[in-house]
Amino acid sequence: MHMADALITPAVAGTMYACSAAAAGGSLKKVRMEDEPGKIPAMGVMGAFVFAAQMINFTIPGTGSSGHLCGGVLLTAILGPYAGFLTMIGVLLIQCLMFADGGLLALGCNIWNMAFYGCFIGGFLIWKQMMKRGVSRGKIMFASIAACVLTLQLGAFSVTLETLASGVTELPFGVFAAAMQPIHLAIGLVEGAITAAVLIFVYEARPELIWTGEAGPGPIREGKLSYKKTMLVLAAAAAVTAGGISLLASAYPDGLEWSIERITGSAEIAASGQAHVLAERIQSATALLPDYMFRHSESAAGTSVAGIAGGAAVILVCVLSCYAFRFFRKKEKHEQDR
Repeated sequence: MHMADALITPAVAGTMYACSAAAAGGSLKKVRMEDEPGKIPAMGVMGAFVFAAQMINFTIPGTGSSGHLCGGVLLTAILGPYAGFLTMIGVLLIQCLMFADGGLLALGCNIWNMAFYGCFIGGFLIWKQMMKRGVSRGKIMFASIAACVLTLQLGAFSVTLETLASGVTELPFGVFAAAMQPIHLAIGLVEGAITAAVLIFVYEARPELIWTGEAGPGPIREGKLSYKKTMLVLAAAAAVTAGGISLLASAYPDGLEWSIERITGSAEIAASGQAHVLAERIQSATALLPDYMFRHSESAAGTSVAGIAGGAAVILVCVLSCYAFRFFRKKEKHEQDR
């Protein structure tokens, strides 16, 4: 559901950048108040895991379309909505600049559509409500599917609204929405099942890692793995997924591209205007591995390298951002006072 720049105008892009920036600023403030430096490695590892998972497009049978995880619900269920949202920004930023996946002008839209709904609507409206009286595998399964379905529907509808507000394409609002909503319902069901499987593993390994929205210690039940081993397993899974399993990703267009192609006959929409040209030039300069491949080559090795490099870049961005923005400054101040 990564929007291309051609779908939006600079005015809509600026509005969505402002909305996403406001949400990011609020999240940064909340994470500082939470003062949990122990989340830093989890943000890096889970960010890399979501990046890797997004590389795996799965086929939606009988449609000629594919989908991939957004990851906001998954991140929120482990990191909480605020740290989860900031981690998702790191993932989308690397995808945009390093791989030209999603337009630079449309980055504010993509953060809102893919991260805001999953982390805040899915996190507070569904996940927190389900988990505040205790966690179980059944609750994880139900909440994961419900949250992913709801937030993908909201994200898909927002794409149509942002496109409508821009008025730069020949995509009729009603027809576009009628194509986008059903296909993203199917994608949401699959994402929910995959998210539940990952979270059930985390729950069995380290139950206290599951975010419940409640203050105080997590579940008392002892986990099967140590925190370090759990993170290592997830990091290894991210590396294997990004470097190997990504080669098996579906070649069908994703839900957004499929919807556009059904209406216009082509998934490509031409962009025009100085802002669009400037954004494209910046991405051309920063995209070291455009479309997750070596430049001027379709070698499978390029996809593997892109996956490993991208995952490492997400970890680096998440960890360095934690130090740059001093997420744990209160802890440092307490130590100085002693």
